[in-house]
Amino acid sequence: MRMLFYPCIAIPVFAIHAALPAHGEDAEEPQAAVQAVNAFASDLYGVLAAQQGNLLYSPYSLSSALGMTYAGAKGETACEMARTLSFAEDAALHASFKRLETALNESADECTLEIANALWAQEGYAFLDSYTDLVAQAYDAGLDTLDFESDPEGARETINAWVASRTNDLIQDLFPPGAIDPLTRLALANAVYFKGAWLAPFDAGLTKDAPFRLADGETVDAKMMQRTGPYRYGETEEAQVLELPYAGEGLAMTVVLPRAGRPLADVEQRIADDGLAVFLEAPRRAIEVRVAFPRFKMAAGFSLAQTLARMGMPLAFSDAADFSGMTGRDDLKISAVEHKACIDVTEEGTEAAAATGVSMIVKTIAREPKVFRADRPFVFAIRDRASGAVLFLGRVMDPRGD
Repeated sequence: MRMLFYPCIAIPVFAIHAALPAHGEDAEEPQAAVQAVNAFASDLYGVLAAQQGNLLYSPYSLSSALGMTYAGAKGETACEMARTLSFAEDAALHASFKRLETALNESADECTLEIANALWAQEGYAFLDSYTDLVAQAYDAGLDTLDFESDPEGARETINAWVASRTNDLIQDLFPPGAIDPLTRLALANAVYFKGAWLAPFDAGLTKDAPFRLADGETVDAKMMQRTGPYRYGETEEAQVLELPYAGEGLAMTVVLPRAGRPLADVEQRIADDGLAVFLEAPRRAIEVRVAFPRFKMAAGFSLAQTLARMGMPLAFSDAADFSGMTGRDDLKISAVEHKACIDVTEEGTEAAAATGVSMIVKTIAREPKVFRADRPFVFAIRDRASGAVLFLGRVMDPRGD
């Protein structure tokens, strides 16, 4: 049975494409970003849910890293990314992202929520000030340099160490061996770390082994936490929906439990058809609820380049990509999108982390083919390739023969 959990509430993000609107405009509300990331979260869930077993990812982290990449996209490449990632193609989205990060930090309140973005460029490889200023302003992402050409492995270790340090060492080796190579010119990363205590912790003394029925009908023992108290609760045709708030009440975990006798596939189909909102908005009022909820811990990782290409943005990964908004040159394409996430849910609360990395390489340079036109006298040899021994040697002065 797959578990529909996110490191926090559905936390959203967005992208960038122009100067930020003036302070005080309506665009500074985060709702455009929220709508974008939640739509992408639903779309990606529909793709990833086809795999077997548990599933975990951070829509916020993915959208943030890809948003920094989208900031430099132009033309049809930008259009494909906008459609696939549910990014609005206007400047209001940029201010919405800026406002969202502020709103998330405010919501975290008594929880720990740390968000960080960064870029690393090849030494001596020039990027437009308009691009670096934009990601610095809207994503708070600084630009450092590394020597990908001469020391790609050292560069990979540097980036992975940064990710580990920003996620309390929960996310290790975000970029696997080979993801950074001598052709890399830019790497972008987002890291999210969350730790929050439940507003009403579970009593560890009440936790006990209890049966958990898997999707195939098999029953296994799970460490089931138990508590009775007031919780925001709701129901849909397919599921019961419970909201478990964290301390400060700004963040919460929403749990979507299929009704008895209905498969999780019904919930997943509703997400595919109507998005997450139908479930996220279901718990409208607080009532007394007897909760039994399993302790769980999981980690997941995805290489998403092919997935995103199939979802509708293949240009970004091809030699036809247009990221001229980054360098002023039509010379970069995305080579890899790496994502990792982990979560640990206990009686006290939740600790979770996620990170997304995007690497960009120089395109394959298309060269005119060499021309070999044998329209004049030539020498030829028939030889043994292994030993080099020439079996026949001759020349053609006139191909018509004697």
